[in-house]
Amino acid sequence: MTLVHETPQTRFAASAFAPRPAESRGLARDEVRLLVATPDGLSHGRFADLPDHLRAGDVLVVNTSATVAAEVDADLDGRPVVLHVAHRLDDGDAVVELRTAPDAARSLLTARVDDVVRVGDVRLVLREPWLGQASSPTGVGNRLWRVSVRGDLDRQLDWNGRPIAYGYLDRRYPLADYQTVFGTRPGSAEMASAGRPFTHELVTRLVTAGVQLAPVTLHTGVSSQEAGEAPGPEWFEVTPTSARVINQARANGGRVVAVGTTATRAVESTVRGSSVVAGRGWTDRVVTPADPPRVVDGLVTGWHDPMASHLLLVEAVAGPRLTQAAYDAAVAEGYLWHEFGDSALLMRR
Repeated sequence: MTLVHETPQTRFAASAFAPRPAESRGLARDEVRLLVATPDGLSHGRFADLPDHLRAGDVLVVNTSATVAAEVDADLDGRPVVLHVAHRLDDGDAVVELRTAPDAARSLLTARVDDVVRVGDVRLVLREPWLGQASSPTGVGNRLWRVSVRGDLDRQLDWNGRPIAYGYLDRRYPLADYQTVFGTRPGSAEMASAGRPFTHELVTRLVTAGVQLAPVTLHTGVSSQEAGEAPGPEWFEVTPTSARVINQARANGGRVVAVGTTATRAVESTVRGSSVVAGRGWTDRVVTPADPPRVVDGLVTGWHDPMASHLLLVEAVAGPRLTQAAYDAAVAEGYLWHEFGDSALLMRR
């Protein structure tokens, strides 16, 4: 796994984690909190206020990837493990992470090449570390594996799989809670969660106000990037229509606001010169302050953990000073972290 040779400048102690979806907390999806950070200052409101902070002619880049059931109980040499399926590859292989049973609390780093993982009648043979490089939060063992698949893994996931979840949630939630209004193409191992607070009514208000939508697709892998790891390659597509919408908006003075790090990565993967072109395939583009975005002016996002590689993308879009100010305010005001938490809009202009 490629290491990021940059460190986020933003320093903070994470605030409270959202233990359940907004709907289970008595809120509509678009009633989660929204912190708006611009060069003019900070403000607080609700996500439903988003149209008040955008202008006619701006374009929102949204990710159409839908979340799949990518977590399933499995067996490794007679002992229970939890399997996270990060990617299905073009040649039939898969990329997986093994985690401790029963709650996937941490990565299992003791597996070896040629070990066999069983999921029902499906056998997964560990072939090599993903991308040929060891991935480990401790420096020992390996976290992400390329595996050969013998049997119908998709059927097992359909029958017995569940959404990937981590220990900060108070219980399991159904796959429907991990979908966004934009998700039409199943393929993400974890929810492209920046889009979760959008509702159909909010989208209607945005479009009515003259804000354009540019759909792109990026199928996410597992998000537990540790020990300075960059996001691994992910499959994406930017259509000719979306490229044209983005380029025209920029030509007319509109701002390009990406909904999430995933949408940012997708659109920035197809920039040629100063324009967006159509493209699809596997991207290894990592947006950082050293390799900043060329078309994205703003970001709708959730709140990322300290030292997460996604923070580098936020700093690259908004700048380190604005990012630090936003995180300081979010901690002070008790904003909720993670996929069911609160949101931010960061604009560099």
